Amino acid sequence: MREKVEAALGKIRPSLQADGGDVELVAVDEKTGEVQVKLTGACHGCPMAQVTLTNGVERKLKEQVPEVTKVTAV
Repeated sequence: MREKVEAALGKIRPSLQADGGDVELVAVDEKTGEVQVKLTGACHGCPMAQVTLTNGVERKLKEQVPEVTKVTAV
């Protein structure tokens, strides 16, 4: 599952990088389907970071990796 998540994040990264940000995979819990990521660059501390995480990263990961149940930022 970790490899699938990494591949999906690779597809999401260019749009984040275009705005000066990025996302790093921290952990994947295969039992619960929870993925932990770290928003970096311009995304770190941005007032819209939670929206980016929920409407962007989480939505795309769930579409591409159905095993993902939740995405949280650490």
